Amino acid sequence: MPRLKLFLPLAAFVLLSLLLFRGLSLDPTSLPSALVGKPLPDFELEELHSGKNLSRQDIIGKPMLVNIWATWCYSCRVEHPYLLELAAQGVRIIGLNYKDDGVKAIAWLKDLGDPYALTLADSEGMLGLDMGVYGAPETYVVDANGVVQFRHVGVVDAQVWQSLLAEWFPEFQSKGVAQ
Repeated sequence: MPRLKLFLPLAAFVLLSLLLFRGLSLDPTSLPSALVGKPLPDFELEELHSGKNLSRQDIIGKPMLVNIWATWCYSCRVEHPYLLELAAQGVRIIGLNYKDDGVKAIAWLKDLGDPYALTLADSEGMLGLDMGVYGAPETYVVDANGVVQFRHVGVVDAQVWQSLLAEWFPEFQSKGVAQ
């Protein structure tokens, strides 16, 4: 029995090595979402520009992308020009300004352009928490009934649009939106 105790550190090392290897082999962009197939959570948040309180009922009715972004997010700046292209082609995008300063957010949109039909100010991050947001940017496809159909973690660009998001917007596929 005392001899077996000598192998415990080796067994623990092997077990930890296997767990580390498994963790490193996971794809960080394929994070599961508990919201897919479920309604967008209820909320009441201020619209960034008007200050008017909006709820879930105020934004549903048409298919949309819900894009989580912030001024502190470098990747959000990278994806922003492509979101402007999508919006110019008619894709409805609702912005969720996540854990950010509203004054900075308004200035950011003024300087870089505003692709959002509406921008919700989630300064406390409560809607983001309800949605299972890990960080910014994240983009959700929400159908006309307010049901989340898909979630993408990371930058939206032409490749992501064509391979993952365009299928949810067939009216824009035939127009060749932002290829």
